[in-house]
Amino acid sequence: MSQNQYENQHQTQPVQQHAAAPTARERLQEAHRREAQAARSRRRIVVSASVVAVLALAGGVTVAIGAAADDSSSTVAGAGPAGATATPLVVPANASGPDGTLAVYGKADAAHTLQVFEDFRCPVCKSFEKTNGRAVQQLADDGAFRIEYHLAAFLDVNLGGRGSRTALAAAGAALNEGVDKFKQFHDVLYANQPDERQDGFGDVNTLLTLADQVPGLRTDAFTKAVTEGTYLPWAAKVAEAFNTSGVTGTPTVKLDGKPVQLSDSSGRTLTAEQLTDRLKQATGAK
Repeated sequence: MSQNQYENQHQTQPVQQHAAAPTARERLQEAHRREAQAARSRRRIVVSASVVAVLALAGGVTVAIGAAADDSSSTVAGAGPAGATATPLVVPANASGPDGTLAVYGKADAAHTLQVFEDFRCPVCKSFEKTNGRAVQQLADDGAFRIEYHLAAFLDVNLGGRGSRTALAAAGAALNEGVDKFKQFHDVLYANQPDERQDGFGDVNTLLTLADQVPGLRTDAFTKAVTEGTYLPWAAKVAEAFNTSGVTGTPTVKLDGKPVQLSDSSGRTLTAEQLTDRLKQATGAK
């Protein structure tokens, strides 16, 4: 969604701010700027590491190259800082796509794919899900398309905290329990999203309490995975896949790789009925 659409939405829901507080548009612009800078830094680190490795091999010397500190490293109950110990990468059961970085909802034989790019701390994503989430799911249930969720964590980098990554790791634990459990938990997280400036999702107890709203999700395995941060390395991999996707804002929606406009010509957010009509026309669904 464009910055103007973001600002227009928040103009309909005014909040009191101190005179010096940045606007929602300025906060999101700064978030995107910092994420782009972080992505460039990561690319430079990869190039530098490759050069060192080549030189080391040429000299017959083995060199251990320390991993760059993750901008969104976090701690969870029962675990130390992410990366403080060698935490193995565990990919959730039911993960899809390259390296298991996608969650896919819908019929596997659907003729079309709707790609949804989101960050669990993104307030515009919450607005999109509140307005259009149910309609989009219904189209997927009807077989018009399957939904690919591409999840980000850039708001942790730019706003501070760990909520995006911790929520993403918890969503991985839900995905491990089943795609339907993931989808229901995804919806619960957006329905109960805290202010993006507050790191509410950084508390695993909050995530576990919200998981109680999904029937059958709160298994011992789910609770253990969320508490111990089992899927934090996977969340980092998913977030990196978003960073290299070329998408610069959330929510972004694409149908078969082509951007879907989420607003009308006046910049107003499409209603569920309008978006449904647009997607049906594009897919030929009835």
